[in-house]
Amino acid sequence: MAAESAMTGEPEITGEREITGERDERTTMVTGAAGFIGGHVVREAERRGIPLTLMSHRRPAGVRSSRVVQADLARPESLRGICEGVDVLLHCAAQIGGSADVNEAVNARGTAALVQEAQRAGVSRIVQLSTASVYGRGTFRDSRPEQLARHPGSPTSRTRAAAEDAVLAAGGVVLRPHLVYGENDTWVVPELARILRSLGGRGVGWQARMSAVAAPELARLLVGAAFAPTGDLTAAVYHAAHPVPVTAALLMDAVATCAESPPVSGELSLAQARACVTGDVRASQGLDMLATDHWFDSSRLWADLRLAPGPGFLADFATAREWYRQHLQPV
Repeated sequence: MAAESAMTGEPEITGEREITGERDERTTMVTGAAGFIGGHVVREAERRGIPLTLMSHRRPAGVRSSRVVQADLARPESLRGICEGVDVLLHCAAQIGGSADVNEAVNARGTAALVQEAQRAGVSRIVQLSTASVYGRGTFRDSRPEQLARHPGSPTSRTRAAAEDAVLAAGGVVLRPHLVYGENDTWVVPELARILRSLGGRGVGWQARMSAVAAPELARLLVGAAFAPTGDLTAAVYHAAHPVPVTAALLMDAVATCAESPPVSGELSLAQARACVTGDVRASQGLDMLATDHWFDSSRLWADLRLAPGPGFLADFATAREWYRQHLQPV
């Protein structure tokens, strides 16, 4: 399989900033604390000694010291007063999939109501976890946010774009990752494993480049954006990924390994792969993504936060491989 592609224009790192001193005392609210990425954000914040208030439908697993409040983005009345005493809001909650009405209620109207509460309570910074899917379908090569227009194509991405608008109108910061993987992922790698099953375990030797980030690394970026000095943030919208993209071939090879796929017997062309998933819209869309570059320039975020990226896909994915092996169906 092909090795990871080299990336030009990596951020110049002047030394990693850790949250210390006065900033440690600012209370931070994390929404979606029981979710995939929200859970990693909670662990990162707790590691740094940040006082937390967690908003969730259910008590996040393993949380002992943080205050937990139950609220529902789909019920704006449940959000009243929720931001009292909060200095920083890390908004990780989102509806992914489901009906258009539910997406509208949670992502669009719910975020707008939450932002309104944050402004009323005097929250000093709002950071939203969004998604690169707001750009819709296409080819993206080392693209910066200001070079791209949003063309969301699904209820989820449309309403998450609306959520971005509410956050940006309030002076907040938006982070857009593409592929996020790691422990508790129930979306990205499981869907890629499902595509592999449809392909009969055969490989795709495609060299399209994908922006990806491990969930703990994304949590580090989100917490970093929440506490960076205002003058250090040079944009309101950032791409959030490891600076070095991963090829589709390497990504699918890693998924095959942890999904206990039989040895690859051959590689499929895009046309052959599409024939294997005829009638499966989700799988077809996944193949289209894997067949063309989805590489988003994240250098500004790393530079502004003065953070050094981790070792990259091969090392980061290895830390989650055993979890995936226990939770993925064999291919």
